[in-house]
Amino acid sequence: MEITTRRPSPPARATEPPVRSRRLRNAPARYWRSRWTEAQRSWRLYWQLYLLVIVPVAYFVIFKYIPISNAVIAFKDYNVVEGIWGSEWVGFKNFELFFSNPVFATLLKNTFILAFYLVLASFPIPIILAIALNEIRNGWFKSSVQLLTYAPYFISTVVAVSMTILILSPRLGIVNDALGLFGIPAVDFLGDPNYFRHIYVWSDVWQTTGYSAVIYMAALAGIDPALHEAAKIDGASRWQRIRNVDLPGIMPTAVIILVLGVGNMMAIGFEKAYLLQNDLNLAQSEIIPTYVYKTGLVNADFSMATAVGLFNSVINLCLLLFVNFAAKRITGKGLWG
Repeated sequence: MEITTRRPSPPARATEPPVRSRRLRNAPARYWRSRWTEAQRSWRLYWQLYLLVIVPVAYFVIFKYIPISNAVIAFKDYNVVEGIWGSEWVGFKNFELFFSNPVFATLLKNTFILAFYLVLASFPIPIILAIALNEIRNGWFKSSVQLLTYAPYFISTVVAVSMTILILSPRLGIVNDALGLFGIPAVDFLGDPNYFRHIYVWSDVWQTTGYSAVIYMAALAGIDPALHEAAKIDGASRWQRIRNVDLPGIMPTAVIILVLGVGNMMAIGFEKAYLLQNDLNLAQSEIIPTYVYKTGLVNADFSMATAVGLFNSVINLCLLLFVNFAAKRITGKGLWG
């Protein structure tokens, strides 16, 4: 009887991973090495520009982004002794107290109305001024108008408010002196709440119109003169050239400025509102920024003030995103292209 023996099978050898899987595993490392090489080459070529950018970037990081971490105060019962991170966590209690406060509706209404009025008045007037100046051919007159409209921008808010108070004073103001010539009794403009919004908005328009018009004039200067020449050859009038050449040419700039203006609606100037504010016009002059100042610094309720300020910032962000989305859908232009 023949006996057969089997050879023992050799131990299984570990199969090496395919080349493709190794390449996929090393792809991130190669990607970041290539990016690092590109960054080094870019630094060697444009190091002067990077040095110029360092200062503004450091400013935003130090004074804008790092302080964002302190917004956690809005969710705590802040105690100066215990510090920001040692204070008791209260969640949304500060927001609930603010929303249930009887002044919440008044603050929101006053802020929205004043901000919307300001955007509505300050947006078209610089465009009209820029187009009018662009059509003037007399260099001396054009320069004089630019100087007179641009100069108020350099006046500080405190000085501008002081001038406004003196001009509208019931006893010494020029406006009431002029009204007295027509037999009209003196009007206490700053003591009547109904005049506060008009005073705030139109004094701001007076200050910023010339500066904003410069931006639109720069956009008008970038329009190809051949378009105007072609319109003249076709027999277009001056108004038709403005409507069909100038306005479409500055539309991208106007859309961006409008989006930024609406995005900053809730961040309207605290200084001017607070300086023009008094006990008589408080019904319409009390807005969210002035309330935050009084709550946080005057009453030392830092948690509530931070909660109100954070709520204000969130509303600003939502308005910015919504208006940018609407502008993108309507005009095809937005903040991000």
